[in-house]
Amino acid sequence: MKHFTLSWRLVAGPAIAASAVLSAFPSQVVAEQTASDVTASGAANSNLMPVVVTASRFPNDPAFSPIGATVISADDIRNAGIDNVNEAIRKLGGVYGRQSLAGPGDYALDMRGFGSNGDQNMVILIDGVRLSENELSTALLSSVPIDSVERIEIIRGGSSVLYGDGATGGTIQIITKRPTADAIHGTVIGEIGSYGLRSGRASVAKGWDGFALNAAYSKQRSDNYRDNNKSDQENFSGAAQWFSNQGRFGLRIDLARANYGLPGSLSMAQFLANPRQTANPKDYGSYDSDRITAFFERKLGTFDLAAELSHREKISRSSYGGAAVTEVHSRTTQFSPRLRQVAEGRLLKNEVVTGIDYSEWQIGNINGSSDASQTARAAYVRDELQIAGNTRIALGARHEVFDKKSVIGGYDKGQGVNAWDAQVSHAVVPSVRIFGKAGQSYRLPTADENGFTALATGQILKPQTSHDLEFGATLGEADNNATLKWFRHRLKDELFFDPTVGAFGANVNLDPTKRQGIELEASARLNQDFSLKANFQHVIATFTGGPNSGKEMVLVPKNTASARLNWNDGSQTANVGVLWADSQRYGSDFSNTCNARMPSYTTFDARYAVRVSAWEFALTGSNLTNKDYFSQAFGCAGGIYPDSGRTVKFTARYDF
Repeated sequence: MKHFTLSWRLVAGPAIAASAVLSAFPSQVVAEQTASDVTASGAANSNLMPVVVTASRFPNDPAFSPIGATVISADDIRNAGIDNVNEAIRKLGGVYGRQSLAGPGDYALDMRGFGSNGDQNMVILIDGVRLSENELSTALLSSVPIDSVERIEIIRGGSSVLYGDGATGGTIQIITKRPTADAIHGTVIGEIGSYGLRSGRASVAKGWDGFALNAAYSKQRSDNYRDNNKSDQENFSGAAQWFSNQGRFGLRIDLARANYGLPGSLSMAQFLANPRQTANPKDYGSYDSDRITAFFERKLGTFDLAAELSHREKISRSSYGGAAVTEVHSRTTQFSPRLRQVAEGRLLKNEVVTGIDYSEWQIGNINGSSDASQTARAAYVRDELQIAGNTRIALGARHEVFDKKSVIGGYDKGQGVNAWDAQVSHAVVPSVRIFGKAGQSYRLPTADENGFTALATGQILKPQTSHDLEFGATLGEADNNATLKWFRHRLKDELFFDPTVGAFGANVNLDPTKRQGIELEASARLNQDFSLKANFQHVIATFTGGPNSGKEMVLVPKNTASARLNWNDGSQTANVGVLWADSQRYGSDFSNTCNARMPSYTTFDARYAVRVSAWEFALTGSNLTNKDYFSQAFGCAGGIYPDSGRTVKFTARYDF
């Protein structure tokens, strides 16, 4: 494995951005319990500015406390024994995930039934900086140090009005911990487990009067479940920040390295004979990813000013069948300045947010030449009004322009898109709030998608647009609550890979499609020691036009459900989780003519931990029944990527 290095190159060409957005409270903000999380953390960190990323992209104002989102706290993650962010989102957040095709630990996430392109229809951010890749690959959540996470906020539903490209299914925000002033804290963790797992993690945070440092490092090696699926990961994250009562500014560096085998797919006969085997013993890949981010927040009277400037460089390598290594370089620059003002009267309180988003992206070969590039410019404004503390109304719109070039594809095109939404919520009584939302979201084709189409040279795919509608209600408070939503997405020109086009398939704009269903999330405090959380999603994904009108979309389970029972008596904790996914169409079955469906499956996991002074010792098991199953398959009863069998790991943790 290569050592960490920084090798920044100037990105050619300016870029501006803009976005017109509206506050998203029922489904675009952080859950109401976030306010209590902030209060608790603020007591411990009274000398630091509390930093809460919300739908307005500013620290949360209590008057606009978010509604209907899923919040996963650091304690939730620790008590479940989870060692990466991707797993936390799936097991604790109830987001469906599919076995990764490449790279370790990063299941492809899917909110609201977008199939194999689920991870391209959501936006993932860390402290407001976009992690979602522009190379048609899954965001590298396994590179985020899990012990640096304060909480994860999952917002389901169209969010393009605020976050732009690819936010039709929703957004996931990762909020990292802030160090305590005038103190030092740290953690050291070691793990051993099934399939040769060896892992070590360490984190430390030190605060002074007006200045703070924090760093986290992790290294993990594992043979993993399948042959030729070894992985070797190394991650580092460090930040320095200066702060006062009026704001903060600082710098963060995130470095990630990984080498991994690519076991490939199996036929049904191979899967039934031995799901651990590989038909591709010589395939492998690796990546080096470096990101540097500068952040700034400042209060100026009644105004709040904030911005992030981030630059990422990534090198991806792969080799198939013993052939020469293919090396691809990509780099991204993002800049997001914004301004907020909150005005308050006797019965009214109004929040106005405006800003611009700026991004540049380039991808090239080993010689550094630019094969493709994209510049995005967007502008946004949002206004949210609270009336008498009970009713909230938000309106907004976004306009974004993309300039795309490709030497190989032979195109130089511009594409402009709009997003808008209108939202309202009302507290019928303090413990019951109803809400509704209508809007438009969008996704743009990536360079990878435009590079493999059936279109003529110089032509590119159309933008995907979705008309979104959502109604719901939240019930209860604090420990006992539930959120129920009905949603619908009507999509035009959906971007998807169609294996039935030509000899090898191609990326296409599909005929009109629709996603419609319900979501239920609930939590309950059973008694002083026991608590229960559960998620359920029912989604109907169909074609609504063209020759496949009325047919089911592929790789979308109609129903998914998860639940977790937690026990905590202070020095001991235990939890048991269950996940169920319904059957679904194979990835090539657009016409619904395959006489088989991917089988449904149910898996169980559990953890027991005991704390002894500053130490914690834990035993964790996943897929406890050792079920042979798969969540990813692209042929009719073939093209199968098996999920892992039973795994067990032992963890020792020391806090100081």
